Amino acid sequence: MSVYLSEFLGTMVMILLGDGVVAGVLLKDSKAENAGWGVITWAWGLAVLMGIFVAAKSGAHMNPAITLAMASIGKLSWSLVPGYIAAQMAGAFTGAVLVYLAYLAHWRGTDDPAKKLGIFCTIPAIRSIPANLITEVIGTFVLVYCVLAIGSNDLSKGIAPIAVALLVVVIGMCLGGPTGYAINPARDFGPRVAHALLPIPGKGGSDFAYAPVPIVGSIIGALLAAFAYTALAA
Repeated sequence: MSVYLSEFLGTMVMILLGDGVVAGVLLKDSKAENAGWGVITWAWGLAVLMGIFVAAKSGAHMNPAITLAMASIGKLSWSLVPGYIAAQMAGAFTGAVLVYLAYLAHWRGTDDPAKKLGIFCTIPAIRSIPANLITEVIGTFVLVYCVLAIGSNDLSKGIAPIAVALLVVVIGMCLGGPTGYAINPARDFGPRVAHALLPIPGKGGSDFAYAPVPIVGSIIGALLAAFAYTALAA
């Protein structure tokens, strides 16, 4: 398996399961309807865990911000970056399409277009671009700094994937409320494009005006974290 296929498959699994739990919680007449934020945050952590196992060959980035951060501190060749990011975006798009198919019978019964969009991508609780950007920077900083710490910590040997999954859970619970914690450009943009293209009944717009926030915020946060960890802890 090539590293690009690894990133594609890992990201696809992560999005299928991660966006899948949001669909289960939000869509009308799902057996998981109204299960709540706790279910979403725990399931997203487990989705990341499964993605890590699937994408182990490529280092399980599944996130363009992590890929850029690793390249910026010499942990990944820059020649691999375009292929990694393309695979991650394609995997995220494909995972979102599979969520649409898995919940095919439920889209028409759900009236709220915002719920349908929120299954695929992030929507801020209070729309304030500067504040939303800061939230994404902070969330991604925590993600990348702690991922680097986990990877270099002897205590985490053998349990690193579980530690990363728990990290995603705690970021969602503690920092996810304002924006829905994209902390990953592929996680937000690939499914947003899928939302725009899929024939979802009553779906409304895909809000591409907001799309730069999780992209720019997560990249800034990731790069700051990589440089900070290199300077302070490496």
